[in-house]
Amino acid sequence: MFKGLVGLVTGGASGLGRATVEQLLKQGGRVVVCDLPSSQGQEVAKQLGENAAFVPVDVTSEQDIKNALQTTLDKFGRLDVAVNCAGIATTSRIYNFKKNQPFDLKMFQKTIEVNLIGTFNVIRLSAGLIGKNAADADGQRGVIINTASIAAFDGQIGQAAYSASKAGVVGMTLPVARDLAKQGIRVVTIAPGLFRTPMMEQLPEPAIKQLESSVPFPSRLGHPQEFGLLVQSIVQNPMINGETIRLDGSLRMQP
Repeated sequence: MFKGLVGLVTGGASGLGRATVEQLLKQGGRVVVCDLPSSQGQEVAKQLGENAAFVPVDVTSEQDIKNALQTTLDKFGRLDVAVNCAGIATTSRIYNFKKNQPFDLKMFQKTIEVNLIGTFNVIRLSAGLIGKNAADADGQRGVIINTASIAAFDGQIGQAAYSASKAGVVGMTLPVARDLAKQGIRVVTIAPGLFRTPMMEQLPEPAIKQLESSVPFPSRLGHPQEFGLLVQSIVQNPMINGETIRLDGSLRMQP
């Protein structure tokens, strides 16, 4: 099924996005890696070989996504799977009573703009290209996979903006899946828990150990490859649609 499949992955230069790119390539697919111009995307694509191409992208930019889709079409001729992994993490209390300072509204807006609006921007534009594919025996033309977070359900103190942005991704999954059903395009969201990404690696090892102990089983941080494996499973299973899947070792975050 994967041989010849064409994917586009935002946030594809590192972390969960890169693991997804590598998994799709491993299965015989071809992938357009999308990430910020300041990322290592060009080097990553070069390392991964001729079946990977890099396009610099800000997911909040309509033109950037259109450019990435045009490159996908020019280089690989189609698009089968779009995976939204681009996102930012922000933390702030609602009000700092010591400094008499409220949550920075621009920070809240930026978090929503990148995580929620950026995801929707990719969905609405990539659907147009996926919808041009010939349908398979099930009537399927392709899949769009989004990344939320368990913070959408168990947001901690300081995560108001981040949780709201990811809850928005969860909230639009079913209506978008219903909307695109007649075109044979499935829409699924993954809500990962704690994963060993470059952002997490910045923490001191004792802090990482403490986080690992909070995960019931397996009591460790998730490997990005496990996220990539779930993407593969979603692509392969046509009955998974309109759903958000938690990938968290049964972790439920505490306040």
